[in-house]
Amino acid sequence: MSLYKQWKDIAYQERTQEEYDIFWGEYLPAEQTIYVSLLTNFDTPYVGTVTELATKFDFDAMTFIGFLDGINSSLTSEIDLESLNEESSIELSIDFKKLYYNMHVAQADWLYNLEEWAQLITEDEKSEIKKSYNRSKIVVKDKKIGRNEPCPCGSGKKYKQCCLLKA
Repeated sequence: MSLYKQWKDIAYQERTQEEYDIFWGEYLPAEQTIYVSLLTNFDTPYVGTVTELATKFDFDAMTFIGFLDGINSSLTSEIDLESLNEESSIELSIDFKKLYYNMHVAQADWLYNLEEWAQLITEDEKSEIKKSYNRSKIVVKDKKIGRNEPCPCGSGKKYKQCCLLKA
């Protein structure tokens, strides 16, 4: 069984609310320490096996795969998590602006509010990324076509006598 499958089985198993709070209450602060380290040492290359990098961040290999699952879409080239084992060689090449955006998508305010972002992204860039995220959440409805308006297909007929009949 792959490390990624093991992670998903443990992370998303049925739990009571108390067990859920305990599991994520332990994982999320540990994950935050990894992000603080990545942001503080943003110019450090993170290359090695899954086990080596997990050890570097004080995680076991399976839990580190869970971290990779969360950051994978923010990497410059995504990793095939299903194929990873403890000896797989990986490189964490992070697109930090994309990571900041994805943290908004995940509603991870404990991560996108870290003060370590200040050395990577200016306040203006943060504001622009936040605006971009907010725009992505706006629902735009198309204008409803009235029955007696000209049909949008260009036939010259009223909508009710043209495309409304076909709908």
